[in-house]
Amino acid sequence: MRSLSTFSSKKITLTASLLSVVMAMSACSKSEQATTAQQDQSTTKTATTLNIGFQKYGTLPVLKARGTLEQALKSEGVNVRWVEFPAGPQLLEGLNVGSVVFGETGEAPPIFAQAADAKLVYVANQPAAPKAEAIIVPKDSTIKTVAELKGKRVALNKGSNVHYLLLKALEKNDLKLSDIQPIYLPPADARAAFEKGSVDAWVIWDPFFAAAEQQIGAKVLADGEDTVNNYQFYLADREFAQTQPKVLQTIINELDKSTQWATQHPTEAAKLLEKPTGLSIPILEISIKRMGLGVTPISQKVITEQQQVADAFYQQKLIPHPIKVQDAILDNTH
Repeated sequence: MRSLSTFSSKKITLTASLLSVVMAMSACSKSEQATTAQQDQSTTKTATTLNIGFQKYGTLPVLKARGTLEQALKSEGVNVRWVEFPAGPQLLEGLNVGSVVFGETGEAPPIFAQAADAKLVYVANQPAAPKAEAIIVPKDSTIKTVAELKGKRVALNKGSNVHYLLLKALEKNDLKLSDIQPIYLPPADARAAFEKGSVDAWVIWDPFFAAAEQQIGAKVLADGEDTVNNYQFYLADREFAQTQPKVLQTIINELDKSTQWATQHPTEAAKLLEKPTGLSIPILEISIKRMGLGVTPISQKVITEQQQVADAFYQQKLIPHPIKVQDAILDNTH
């Protein structure tokens, strides 16, 4: 992994408000030792607790299960508290209100969070994973191409990564969103509608995508290859990122090690995710192999590509005003 030495090493005293929200302090004191020649003395040793947001599936729960981050931060006097969220938008809301200072989401949630003036920064990303999301149809569907979706009912999670995939896939086939009937449903409801035949197609990401393929024989009309990037992003509270660069780099380093480990041990990684996701190991193995594994600092290329997603969402009126992704990048990130 490339070093994140571009993060500032300047130490700034945390404000009382950040201390109260981000780092819960605990103290222990040594027993007093008194002598007739000396006054009683006590020494206080302070430890900090770092709150990290995670979801049931992804690289952060793998890192959590392995326990390597706790070991890496132990020498720095930092404890880790893991806070689970149901999805990216809720995780970033938690980051915005200070219940966590670090987390992982796909491309869409940070765009909506930035449009809502969240105090977040992009700090790293996994490589593109275009095959980890797709437009699928039931196994007995007569629809063979994206062009045949004209006038059809297509289920998707509104404002998610797959919303962008659908926009771009339609565009490649000379169609617009208005040419189909979008049905906005979260994954669980979309899966039910898909199985009942209430929708003609479903745009979905892993591991739900792999589960639909393996469990009900769903067929792929198009995945994201040659159409979208589908990045996973790591985001942090801006003040935390600026004031704790050493801790932040340790987190990124350990994430990179975990993704490399998952590449070499997909079955073992799948076993770590089996219980929290409720999915079988074979389904999780497929999903893991389609992940963009590895973690790198945010590049200008990735910023530019994320800006294209943001612009597309604004054009569809999914966000209330244009945003500049660059504004959510630390000044010294290249």
